[in-house]
Amino acid sequence: MIPDFVSDLRKAVGPDQLLWLPGVVAVVRDERRRVLLQRRSAGGAWTPLSGIVEPGEPPAVAAVREVEEETGVRVVVERLAAVTHSPPVRHGNGDRAQYFEVVFACRLADGGQEPRVCDDESAEVAWFPLDALPPMSERMREIIARVEKDESAAWFVPAP
Repeated sequence: MIPDFVSDLRKAVGPDQLLWLPGVVAVVRDERRRVLLQRRSAGGAWTPLSGIVEPGEPPAVAAVREVEEETGVRVVVERLAAVTHSPPVRHGNGDRAQYFEVVFACRLADGGQEPRVCDDESAEVAWFPLDALPPMSERMREIIARVEKDESAAWFVPAP
């Protein structure tokens, strides 16, 4: 679903203007060392849970909200794992965007639920063992690997 603030921006700038948008990526792991992934409705790619940060919303709150909206699963953010950016994308509706991504390591909240598809952004949601991930982009594999390293400091591309 396109957030209202993005729709309002699009009315002003049109679909061809590349928008730089704040995003979150939640790499959710369980006690069995599995990761929760979604197969996106648009394009069919498997990815960790992600979404756009709403104006004024703290990124960690956005990560928790996005996971629950997309899977029905409640999570706890454990730590900031990385700060990345997506390549420029053209969405199915023609809108161009690029995402500044804050990546969080997350775990299930107490009384964890079974994931299910809760909105039209996902075609499927499922748990995968780290050694048996479905086909996905190398960038998504690297994001998961960064979280799995369990380092105390967040990863980012250093300035030249």
